[in-house]
Amino acid sequence: MHDRPGQDTATGPEPPLSGTVVLSFEQAVSAPYCTRMLADLGARVIKVEHPRSGDLTRWFDDAAEGLATYFVWLNRNKESLALDCKRPEARPVLDRLIESADVVVQNLAPGSARRLGLDAATLVERHPSLVAVDISGYGTGGPLDHRRAYDLLVQAESGSCAATGRAGAPAKPGIPIADIGTAMQAASGIMAALLGRARTGTGAALQVSMFDTAADLLGFALLYARYTGQERAPIGMSSPIVAPYGAYPTRDGRTVVLGTTNDAEWQRLSRDLIGRPDLADDETLATTPQRCEQRDRLDEAVAAWTSTLDLAEVCARADAAGIGNAEFNRVTEVVDHPQLTARDRWQEVGSPAGPLASLLPPVITPAWDTPLQDVPGLGEHTAAILAELGFAPDAQDGLRQAGAV
Repeated sequence: MHDRPGQDTATGPEPPLSGTVVLSFEQAVSAPYCTRMLADLGARVIKVEHPRSGDLTRWFDDAAEGLATYFVWLNRNKESLALDCKRPEARPVLDRLIESADVVVQNLAPGSARRLGLDAATLVERHPSLVAVDISGYGTGGPLDHRRAYDLLVQAESGSCAATGRAGAPAKPGIPIADIGTAMQAASGIMAALLGRARTGTGAALQVSMFDTAADLLGFALLYARYTGQERAPIGMSSPIVAPYGAYPTRDGRTVVLGTTNDAEWQRLSRDLIGRPDLADDETLATTPQRCEQRDRLDEAVAAWTSTLDLAEVCARADAAGIGNAEFNRVTEVVDHPQLTARDRWQEVGSPAGPLASLLPPVITPAWDTPLQDVPGLGEHTAAILAELGFAPDAQDGLRQAGAV
C-alpha cells in the first residue's frame, strides 16, 4: 500500500516521505495538521472517518465553494476511508490497514483509542516496527488526563490566554497555537522515529499532549514566573520584555509596528529614526529594563514621530535606519499580500467542489516536488482502499450492509 490509487506521477524528484504510509484516526486540528505536514512531504495519508459524521471540521462552515475552510486547510493530499471503527465487522479492515502502515496517528477522545486497541503502546507491542502516536489534551496520568481538550481550553489552562491581550482582558491568540504546536511536535517526533527505525528496524510509541506543548511554548514567561513568583502583564501589540516596541499610528490612518530589541537598535531608533538624541543620551534609558520601566514615555515619543508621516515613509525610513518594521494588516489584506503573490505562494488543489486555493507549505527546496493533491470527499477512497486490502466486491457489500463502511 505505498501508492495512492489514481495519484499523478510526479515529474520531478520525489519528496522524502514517498512510500511512507500513514494511517490516521483524526479529528479537528492537531492530528490533521500533523498528517498534512507528512503528506506535504510525500507520505500517503489514509484518513479514517466515521461514515456518517466524518471529521467534525467538515461542517464548520461552507465558505470554500461549499466546503469548510478548516477542512480544506488541513486535509489536502489525503485519502478518506469511511469506517465505523466501533463495529466488530470493521476489525478485519483495521487489522489489514495497520499491518500495511508505517505510521499510525490518533487523537480520539480520552480512552477511545485504548478501548479499540489503537493506542500507541498497544499498536507498537503488536507491531514492533510501527511508529504510533497518541495526541491528547493532557497526556497520560495526572488529574486531567480524562478531559476532552480543544485549543481554547488548553490555552486557558496552560496560561497562554493570560499572557495574551492586556492586563485584565486576557485573550486567545487568533492562531490555534496549542493545536498547531502539538501537530508540529508530533510530526517532528514521527520523522525522528522513522530515522531511528531506518537504523534499528524498531518503531516507537510516542505521546504528545497539547497541554505539554502549550506549556513549553510559554517558555520564557513560564520560567520568569517560576523564578520570580510573578508574571509580566500582557500589553497587547507589544512585548513585556523590550521597549519601545509596538503599534503606532501614521498620518494616513494606518498602523505601523516597529521597535527595538537591544541597546544598539535603541540608539539607532532614537538618534537616526525619530530624531531624539536627548532620549539616546538619557542615562535612565540606557538599558532594556530601564526602557521597559518608561515604556509609556517612549511610546509617546515614537507615536509623535510616526503620526507626522504616511505608513510607506515610516517603513522606508525604518528600513534605512536598520530598524525592524511591519505594516499592521487585516486578514483580508493578507490574501493578496505582495510577498505571497510575487512568490506564487497561492496554488490550487482539487476538491469535491472543484479547484480551491491553497498555500504552499513553508519549507522550500529544489530537492523535491511538493505534492498538491485533492482535498477528499467523505469516504471518497473507501472502495479503492478496500479493494487494495483484498476485500472482494461481495465482502465490501457485506461491510456496507453492516454499517461498517
